[in-house]
Amino acid sequence: MYARRRHAYFAMMGTCIALFVLAWGVVRLWSIPVAVGMCVVAMVIPPVAAMVANRRGADDRWWDDPSGDSKSDEWWDELDGKRRRQ
Repeated sequence: MYARRRHAYFAMMGTCIALFVLAWGVVRLWSIPVAVGMCVVAMVIPPVAAMVANRRGADDRWWDDPSGDSKSDEWWDELDGKRRRQ
């Protein structure tokens, strides 16, 4: 699953770079408003790509990871009804 998210991220970022390069290298010669529109679309892609790359999958068990604070981990384990083995 991690590889799929990574490939999606790089594909989206590659599209972003291609839009910028095409907008100001080629399209601006015919239409400045279209080039600006392409840049606006390219500007939206990086935050979406970051969300895609960082989303958790159904099989990711991030809530079971210890926090590093032993008292907090013990409290949560007690609340969950389980004991953590040392």
